[in-house]
Amino acid sequence: MHRKKISTKLRSVLLAVTVTGLAGALVTNVALAQSPMDTTAASSPRSKASPLQKSLDALVGQEKFPAALAHVNKNGRSTSLVAGSSRLGRQVPVPRDGQVRAGSNTKTFTAIVVLQLVAEGRVRLDEPVETYLPGLVRGDGIDGRRITVRQLLQHTSGLPNYTEHIGLEEFGKIQHKFFHPHDLLEAALAHPAKFPPGAKWEYSNTNYLLAGLLIERVTERPVQEEITRRVIKKAGLRHTYWPQPGDRTLRAPHPRGYALSSAENGKVIDATTMDPSWGGAAGQLISTPSDLAKFARVLLDGKLLPPRQLAEMRKTVDAPLLPGWRYGLGVVSIPLSCGGVYWGHGGDIDGYETRGGATDDGRSVGVAVTALPGTFGDAEKAALAVMSATDTAFCA
Repeated sequence: MHRKKISTKLRSVLLAVTVTGLAGALVTNVALAQSPMDTTAASSPRSKASPLQKSLDALVGQEKFPAALAHVNKNGRSTSLVAGSSRLGRQVPVPRDGQVRAGSNTKTFTAIVVLQLVAEGRVRLDEPVETYLPGLVRGDGIDGRRITVRQLLQHTSGLPNYTEHIGLEEFGKIQHKFFHPHDLLEAALAHPAKFPPGAKWEYSNTNYLLAGLLIERVTERPVQEEITRRVIKKAGLRHTYWPQPGDRTLRAPHPRGYALSSAENGKVIDATTMDPSWGGAAGQLISTPSDLAKFARVLLDGKLLPPRQLAEMRKTVDAPLLPGWRYGLGVVSIPLSCGGVYWGHGGDIDGYETRGGATDDGRSVGVAVTALPGTFGDAEKAALAVMSATDTAFCA
């Protein structure tokens, strides 16, 4: 999920560079595992700190994120590291593996449920959206009879992005506003198609808004219930949940998140408490770095999808201006500076940014910071620094 003002700049970074050459000196191990909800800040002398700890410290010291968190599983060992403070302007310990808003990581959860329905014979990937949501997807150059389910999950539908048209650039005004999914869809369909279905790739949250509505129509149950039953519980994620209508809080220990009240005035506000309904099936989940790492690991290990549907998920297309980066069905294949790729998604929502995923050889990573890049400085530089820290987590 992205705010429109920062999104334009961020996307040019995230979709135009590779992680080749990012910081990440090789070491054998990072550190011993810590208790998931230990609220003690990392205590190792910084001169002896691991490369990952130094990367997190740099995110706070150089990029001015209030806090940074990371969880790494590698070679049968795990660690949770933190840097910074849970409160802006005060030194408050950051909870190791604290809860954060997971943003667009939600898309992978949504895609899994759709693919499970495909495995059950209830949905077909190359069937028109019209089959499942008759008469709903219509607009200027927009026709649900010409857009397939696969194109929704792969961002090749050409649908306009509703998050560019609901006032997120004035976050302070909509922070506590409730949005109904059909209001979000109406905001998107009031604008013309970006391109004909299948013509190219372009990220649009509207695709996953519709995927969520499709799940509800096919299962006759709320999308949050299906995601919880079919993915969260099946994967054994203890600290991941879909906030219910009206729930604007984070339940477990968490660092506070911060955002710009307006893209124009530069005022920073506490965004921890907010109504996340505008995220929906595209970005509403709350999780922790360790749960996000575990989720990616369980997915690649074939515990959430049958082999055929997991293979479909990993069929990718080029994402524009992103050498080496490819988008599948709700997952992204991302190059590593130490060779190979990892599979994940990442998420951006006011207050938090998350990155990470898993590799086929057993590594899994979750990284979070407590503001969007651009909140406290240069968006491009800060975004690259978060990507570098994620690469270090995999490669160090």
